[in-house]
Amino acid sequence: MALQLSHAVSDGIRRTLTRTGGILFLGFLMIQFGIQTAVNSAVIGYLPPEAAAQFSSNAGLSLPISGSVGLVLFGVLVVLSSAFLVVLSRTFSQPLSEASTFPATLTQRLGRATATAFVGGLIVAVTVVIGSVFLFVPGLFFAASFLFFIFAVAVEDRGLLSSLKRSWGLARGSRLKLIVLVVVSGLFGGVIGAVSPVLDLAGAPVAADVATVVLTTIFFLPYYAIIASAYLQLRDGDNAPDRSTPNPVDASQTQKL
Repeated sequence: MALQLSHAVSDGIRRTLTRTGGILFLGFLMIQFGIQTAVNSAVIGYLPPEAAAQFSSNAGLSLPISGSVGLVLFGVLVVLSSAFLVVLSRTFSQPLSEASTFPATLTQRLGRATATAFVGGLIVAVTVVIGSVFLFVPGLFFAASFLFFIFAVAVEDRGLLSSLKRSWGLARGSRLKLIVLVVVSGLFGGVIGAVSPVLDLAGAPVAADVATVVLTTIFFLPYYAIIASAYLQLRDGDNAPDRSTPNPVDASQTQKL
């Protein structure tokens, strides 16, 4: 089945503008605030006292905790974000008529799915980075090919290698359109990333962190829902029966003329 990108965009936005979409928005916002705060706190905590005192005034969101505590907090939140991506995948992959409620399978085998998503996410990230080193194009190719990895893990309950293969297979024939989504994500990331330095130069590091987190969340939720809609299109098309020979006739059962 050919991917209809315009349908994926409109359908993804509809899925975002629901009650569950609002709840997921707030949840992702809180996780992102926590990660940003943990990173800043860990950096300050590991600096010498003199440097920490100077850096803290320009660090943005932070907590008065040690570097080791900040690092542990960061690790916990990264794992939590992997679990949240599983929840996002299962919620946004429901039929549109059920998009305002959370699925009954929301927490089913959540620990296993989170671990697989975390390890697989690292593998995909490293693969994309290595591919990007070689003229950038291979990185886009790999990013598009593994775009549905998390959905194979969360929705289809597949293992690590099976999910990677499944995503590769679903992307086959639609990679150019999926690359468009990857490029759009990179462009928005660049725009959002430019906001923080501007506000830092204006002497507002806290506002810089807040703006970055909020803008990232505003972009990410509908973007993820669009990917979910694209996944549903390709999955349902992949599972559809071959219509080239509908209801084949058994010649042995026909009467001879």
